[in-house]
Amino acid sequence: MAPRPAWKGYLKLSLVTCAVELTNATTQSEKVRFHVINRATGNMVKRQYVDSVTGKPIRDEDEVKGYETGADEYLLIEEDEIEAVEIESSHTLNLEGFVSKSDIDQVYLDSPYYMTPADEVSEEAFAVIRDAMADKKVSGLARIVLYRRERPVVIEPLEEGMLLTTLRYDKTVRRADDVFDDVKDVRIDKDSVELACGIIDRRKMKFDPSKFEDKYEDALMDLIEAKKKGKKPPTAKPAAAQPSNVVNLFDALKKSLADEGGGKDGSGKASPGKRGKSSSRSDKKHKSA
Repeated sequence: MAPRPAWKGYLKLSLVTCAVELTNATTQSEKVRFHVINRATGNMVKRQYVDSVTGKPIRDEDEVKGYETGADEYLLIEEDEIEAVEIESSHTLNLEGFVSKSDIDQVYLDSPYYMTPADEVSEEAFAVIRDAMADKKVSGLARIVLYRRERPVVIEPLEEGMLLTTLRYDKTVRRADDVFDDVKDVRIDKDSVELACGIIDRRKMKFDPSKFEDKYEDALMDLIEAKKKGKKPPTAKPAAAQPSNVVNLFDALKKSLADEGGGKDGSGKASPGKRGKSSSRSDKKHKSA
């Protein structure tokens, strides 16, 4: 059965419009889920709202959203009043501009959705917009209201459809410099970098997400299956010892490369007779400038 669309509306390029649907590109259906159970009765626990002052449970029909206007003062907002709030992006993805996807810093990318034409009438216009972006090798920028919040999005061609990815607002993204400025600019040995590069070369591979496994999820299922069969649950393994700091970085890299199959000297080539000059990251910046 096809997944239920997360959003239905229109894709617009100038005067060209077509009906589209968004489908979540990811799913949480495989995740192990636990319920909260009353140990004494074996019954599932039900959550219920209670009045913060009286402590008494309240009925569903008495629940209403409130916007705080002061200390213990709230403006009541009805559900139908919220439903009535609409802007263009509530129903239309207006392609406002086009960029190269590589120009978007990865930290801004949020949630992916597949986009498809919603009906047969929209297929031609959808294909024209998709193929035009593919020909120009660009992605479109637009806005969408999802889950009662307007979000910037980037839209790109993907096979017979398109991929829409919501973007984080600039004000929600921490500046890298705010964190990285505290990282000291150390001087590094060029030979050590070469050895590290050798290890990386030997571990190059093709990206294959099918090989990713959630080993923690597997361990949870082993626990569940054991208890279902009345067996003793697997015992926790002793925590691995914390790795100690490397005393001699060059020797550790050399040994690591040898373990990767890099040859007797650990480099796959003649051993450097004389250690190369050290350099700092700031030196590299000046050289590349």
